[in-house]
Formats: sequence, structure tokens, C-alpha cells
Amino acid sequence: MRISRAALSLVAATAAAAASSAVVVAFAPPPPLAAINRHNTRASTLPANHHDGAIAAAGAAPLRMADATAESETEAKNKNREETYEFQAEVGRVMDLIINSLYSDKDIFLRELVSNAADACDKKRFLSITDDGAASSVEPEIRIKADPDAGTITIEDGGVGMTRDELINNLGRIAQSGTRNFVQALGDGTADVNLIGQFGVGFYSAYLVADRVEVVTKSMQPGSPQLRWESSAGQSFTIADDDDSDDPIETSGTRIILHLKDDSLQYMETSKVEELLKRYSEFIEFPINVWKETTEYKKVPDDEANKDLAEGEEPKMKTVPETKVGYEQMENAKPIWLRSPGDVTEEEYDEFYKTAFRSSYDEPMKHTHFVLEGQIEAKAVLYIPGMLPFELSKDMFDENARNIRLYVKRVFINDKFEELMPRWLKFVRGVVD
Repeated sequence: MRISRAALSLVAATAAAAASSAVVVAFAPPPPLAAINRHNTRASTLPANHHDGAIAAAGAAPLRMADATAESETEAKNKNREETYEFQAEVGRVMDLIINSLYSDKDIFLRELVSNAADACDKKRFLSITDDGAASSVEPEIRIKADPDAGTITIEDGGVGMTRDELINNLGRIAQSGTRNFVQALGDGTADVNLIGQFGVGFYSAYLVADRVEVVTKSMQPGSPQLRWESSAGQSFTIADDDDSDDPIETSGTRIILHLKDDSLQYMETSKVEELLKRYSEFIEFPINVWKETTEYKKVPDDEANKDLAEGEEPKMKTVPETKVGYEQMENAKPIWLRSPGDVTEEEYDEFYKTAFRSSYDEPMKHTHFVLEGQIEAKAVLYIPGMLPFELSKDMFDENARNIRLYVKRVFINDKFEELMPRWLKFVRGVVD
């Protein structure tokens, strides 16, 4: 049976239209959204029987079920405006280094994501004060929930949120000038990878523990839709509308869902999450709420013991456990080093020492609180303990002693230094920010 030229032309046109509906948008620079939408909807403008007619003209029976499935998937993507973008080359390089586990300490992923969440909350609070139209009566907070059944951990904030363009710019490219140096130093093995956040690439530390990451966000800009960003650490990511979600973001904010790797399932344990938050984020300014299961004990009437209870006799009670699940706020310590020395009382200095260094039975002999300004700006509080720290009881000059802690904007970074303090001052405890 001969196939007419008209039929062949019709088949070619159909193939071209189908190809254009699966367009991949190159990242640099992204085309206007209107242009993307035209690409994504081009196939749907063809006549309903266009594909079937072309196949029939070629002498084959139409595959109606497959066509219907493909069309339904295309319609769903068009409805949600799902678009695929390629990562900037440097982002791919950073992610490749992260995924291949150059980092010896995977725990820092939570520090970085919580720090980003706190920054988003801080920005929302600032805009609420300076922009009358963006005023919000709800104080931003951070929520963390581990779901063992789904194999995920979720970090959510009530911060400023992101628009579609901000998702592209913030998660698809790295604009900071220091990124090239960071990538090069990582490749050479000379960088302090513990400082990943200062290069603006802290978000990608999520891939230390996750093989797939979803970001659900809603900007505080009026009329902004809820969006979903997703990537499996490949060469591309997708962004789609998420207004039909079963779990909408009420006002604004960002929800990061990490699908954990098999070797990172320990982060689904609430005790592990709380341990990391206590270590890295105890001075974060905003409330941090952790989803956990708690057991409370209450007294109830003992039906068995009260069967033969005489009239007027007080009923017998028994204690039974009651399990509850929900968010529980962690206690945030106050970073007194950020205050003016003249505003801090002696009692506050002593209380901070006992709390920060877990030395409830030790009264510090002396303390000093000072600020350095110049090329390097720092605030510090240093203490001379009332008794020799336990970790130095065997060797007072132990080079591995970790009594000085480095913070950056309230977030713990490191406590192991070789040159910050001489060996003969290893007993000094303190905080440097």
C-alpha cells in the first residue's frame, strides 16, 4: 500500500508538534515564560483527530489508549505549567562534588537549611516592618518533621518565600563571585568545606543525605501562586504550579522535602535531629518546632478496682500512659555576646556559661566581653573556668581541646582550631562570632 506525500507531510507535522511540546528550556538565559507556555501548549492546538487521521492514512490502526494517556499527561503538565530547566554549569559541579561525598561531616546539611530558613524569616520580618502592604501579624517560625514511613525529613519556614524567577535564580544558578574559588578549592582538597554556607551554596548540602529534593514555596508578594521545585541531582530541575496541593502554605514560606538516601536514615530519628539543632542552631532567633512523639502520664479511675466500691468511698485511680504526636518548640538560648557589655548583668554571664558549656556546677572565675572592628569584625565572650575542664584533666595542654567555639551570625561553625589559642591557654572557654 502506497503512502501519499500528503500523509507523510501530516505525520512529519505531527512529530514536530509533539517534539515541541517536550521542550527543555536552556538555563542561560531562560526564555520569557510566555514563550515557554507557547511551546508547552502547541500540541494541544491541533485538531482532536489529527494524530488518528495521520496514522490511519499510513495504513495503521490508531493507538487510542496510548494517545489518551500521553494527552492527559501533557494536559496535566500544561495545567500546572511544569517547565524543565538545566542547572548552571557551576551548580552541577558543586552538586557533583557534594554527591561524591567530599564532606566528612554530613550533619551540616541541617545547619545550612535551618540557617537559610532563619534568613528567610528575618527577611519577611524586615519587609513586614518596612512595607505596609506586606505586613504580617504572624511571627515566622521554623518547623522540622521526620517521616520514617515516607523516608523523608521536611524543613519548613514561614519566611518570605520565592517566586518562579527567584526559584530559578536562587536554586538553579550561583551568582556569588567566590563560587569558582570554592569549586576549585574543593577539587584541590584545600577548602574548609565546613564553611559551605559563606559561598552561597548551602542549599546544595541537602544532597549530602538526599537523592531527591522537593521545594514547595509561596512568595509573600500579593497574588503569588504556590510552586514546586524538584530535582534528583541530575542536570536539570522542574518547576510547576502547586496550588492544588493537599498541604497548602497558608501565608508565605518554603518547605524543603528531602528524600533520604539509604545511608542517611538516622536523620529520621527525632533524637538525632534535636541533637544537631542543639549543637548548631541553639541561638537561632526564630522559634524552631520539631515534630515528635511524647508520652504523658495521667490518672484515670480504675474500673477493675472500683467494681465493689462502697457508696461514698473515694474511687481508686491508676496511672496510664498517653502518647501524643505534634510539634514541640525547642528552647533557644540567648546569644549574650551580641549585646553591649554594659547591658549584660553578672548573673546573665554566669548563666550563659553554665548553659552553653554544660557546666552547671562550675562558677567562672573571670570573663571578658569585647568587640573587634576593622578588616575583621568579631564579638566575643571568654571565660576562665572556676575548675579545670574535665576534658583537660588528663592533659592540660591537650591540642584537641575544643573550648573556643566559632559562630557566624548565631550559627555554630567549628570548635577545632590550631592557631586561635596557644596551648597554654587551652583551659579558656568562650564564644567568638
